[in-house]
Amino acid sequence: MACAGHTLGSSDGFAERYAYKFSGVQLGRKLHAELVAVLCRFFGWGLAVISPIFARSYVALGSKLAGGRDRWVMQYRCVAASPTGFVQQLAVQYLAHGYWFYVQGCIPGGKDPNLVDQKLIHKYGIGMSRQSRARRKSVGIANIHYLRFERTFVLLATHGHHPFYDDESTNIRDARRVPIKFMGYSIGVQQGGYLRRIDPAVAPNPDGHWRARVQIGRDSYQELKAYFLDAATRRSGQQLAADLFAIPFEPYAPVRQQMLNLLRLVNAKRKQVGLQSIGADSLRYRRHIVKPFEFTHPL
Repeated sequence: MACAGHTLGSSDGFAERYAYKFSGVQLGRKLHAELVAVLCRFFGWGLAVISPIFARSYVALGSKLAGGRDRWVMQYRCVAASPTGFVQQLAVQYLAHGYWFYVQGCIPGGKDPNLVDQKLIHKYGIGMSRQSRARRKSVGIANIHYLRFERTFVLLATHGHHPFYDDESTNIRDARRVPIKFMGYSIGVQQGGYLRRIDPAVAPNPDGHWRARVQIGRDSYQELKAYFLDAATRRSGQQLAADLFAIPFEPYAPVRQQMLNLLRLVNAKRKQVGLQSIGADSLRYRRHIVKPFEFTHPL
């Protein structure tokens, strides 16, 4: 799969590469990513040629200015407090805003997840403000986000130049083609169908935007369908309604459609043996909006 262009021989590629060398001496990724990108944009080839000569001087100067402390890097929150928060942050904040290229992995049991978090955040210069991300986007540099729940993590990137595309070239997937699998969910990006019509007499307008799509994964949905079809004629309508309501998947629009299809199949089987149908009010239609990074403790 061809990812976003990232020719490191170009001036933008050089700017991106050296921005992270500066961050390694704690001078602050935010300041240097912008500064070096601007210099390379305006001086281009000339700066790229003389840069190796002054690279050590830049690093030494950065160490003195930083005083051994990372003054400029903002606090970056990346540890989701729950599966619901992980899926919400991933779909609503990242995939919906163009972070389509991803690497998914699992931290081995012998490693400290917090140390892995720090390593990846510093390696790819992830902790920065929205203004810095907008600036980087305007000069063709990709932005990166990192998200983790327990030992499962995802690195996501936008189009642009970034060492991430070189370091993870064999592992990168496109969420438009290969959805992210997480705890029974399938989270991807698809092109919209049609926009909602205000006037029924007007022909529907196609939606050309790419939309984040959260649904139950194929295997998980098949397991649910097998269970409920088996129990459709053996359990009471009240018990089945309670089971349907307790299904742990958040009712995003595609999930709601899947659950309605499942309910239709269950009612069709119950109708064959003369049992009463289960009402559509047995399903959840509103998802829980959570604060993804805040751990809540029961009273």
